[in-house]
Amino acid sequence: MYTRIFSAAVIGIEGFCVEVEVDISNGLPCFEVSGLAASSVREARDRVRAAIRNSGFEFPLQRITINLAPADVRKAGSMLDCAMAVGILVATKQIFPRVDLNGLLVLGELSLEGNLRPIHGILPMVLAAKKAGFQKVMIPATCVEEAERGKLPVYRMETLNHCVNFLTNPSNWVPAKRGITAIHNKKNTQEEGFLCFRDVKGNSHAKKALEVAAAGNHHVLMVGPPGTGKTMMAKRFQTILPHLNEEQALEVDCIYSSSGILSERDGFDCMPPFRAPHPTISVVGLTGGGAIPHPGELSLAHHGVLFLDELPEFSRSVLEIIRQPIEEGKIIIIRNGIRMIFPSRFLLIASLNPCPCGFNGFEKDQHACTCSQYEVKRYRKKLSGPFLDRIDVQIEVPRVDVEEMRQETGPSSKEIKERVEKAREIQSGRFKGKSFQFNSDLSGRWIKHYIPLSRSSEKWLHSLYDSLGISNRSFDKIIKMARTIADLAGDEKVGEEHLSEAVQYRTLDHRFWSE
Repeated sequence: MYTRIFSAAVIGIEGFCVEVEVDISNGLPCFEVSGLAASSVREARDRVRAAIRNSGFEFPLQRITINLAPADVRKAGSMLDCAMAVGILVATKQIFPRVDLNGLLVLGELSLEGNLRPIHGILPMVLAAKKAGFQKVMIPATCVEEAERGKLPVYRMETLNHCVNFLTNPSNWVPAKRGITAIHNKKNTQEEGFLCFRDVKGNSHAKKALEVAAAGNHHVLMVGPPGTGKTMMAKRFQTILPHLNEEQALEVDCIYSSSGILSERDGFDCMPPFRAPHPTISVVGLTGGGAIPHPGELSLAHHGVLFLDELPEFSRSVLEIIRQPIEEGKIIIIRNGIRMIFPSRFLLIASLNPCPCGFNGFEKDQHACTCSQYEVKRYRKKLSGPFLDRIDVQIEVPRVDVEEMRQETGPSSKEIKERVEKAREIQSGRFKGKSFQFNSDLSGRWIKHYIPLSRSSEKWLHSLYDSLGISNRSFDKIIKMARTIADLAGDEKVGEEHLSEAVQYRTLDHRFWSE
């Protein structure tokens, strides 16, 4: 007796379809699972046996062999339980399906009682099913993930008996209607007033720099003494970024779904993600990987913001590993012969104090620096030149005076966001049909093609290049930031005033790391 049921699993952040082949033959009673199954899959034997019996069916006292194809790809998780149970019931002719099993994907973990329990990774598995040409998907009713966003008919089941009833009487069931509403119609709780740039007093220069960073997707480094608002501004940066479109939101949610933390996105589906890992994070925690590969913080920040507070407290190896994803927007990991690509196109915001005590270069009468020159130099040398060179905007965030604190606050997040959206619309029109979408993405010949400079501007910039001794990468970043500043101002051409403002955002490394 043989049958085949289709299910799915997740590797990294991508789902893939699995053929659950069930063969029942005479011999000593045993239950074997083959096909490079992890321990979590092999343990399904006990769950399936108990669930079938407690659902009122007979478990065959014969030799049961289940093969999970493709057999050369490792499967982990409990999402194959329900498919195994259905396969055994069909193979033993206890049920006679009236549904085309070749077009049905069966997902779900079984309890010993026969109930279906929720699983994670639903979104990438449903998207894989649609790509493979399946017509229906059966999932646990308790799954909170909106599998319907995969644009396939989804049937939500509570028990194994419900699955059997659907297979034998499909006309009694209709697909679930959840998740059909457009993602931008969902309520956004964070945008309704918890965080706003109007709460930040003073430091108008830093706020303008963050606006430029948001408009052109430029990375940011903030240096200043403790308590000046660096973390406060970083946490509000998310509120001035445009909403994710439906494709971007689905891509982000697939990453969170495969990590089992999609609940963190509830109410924030259209907001770019914001991740702020602790300085004790490991390389694997940041980039992803492990025995069962999972995405790291860099991928969880995809299409959003990665905030590294107290930057020198992160290990040198962790910071250096960020250099490649910053430029390429992806992480390639190879585990057990399998090559996985984790997307990681994020905007980096980093902050640090100028020295261990926090006041070097920002001394006041009440706050004098107590660090020796050796301590200051050692502290700053934790950050390498190549890493700092990849950060576009580098600004100081000094202590705000009392008079400035009493003045009227600046623009709100909503007002800044409107300007950022207009600047991004200009970039979208400029780069229409190209693989890049932001000014910060330009490189090589595209910089000269899209950002032509006047002869006087080029001469002034070349003299600056020689006097400051900046790198070629920094030279290009100044031009790209000037283009973003011009877009915010609504100017078609980049002038010297735009270049001079961009230069102000690139002089910090020469002040603090010139020695």
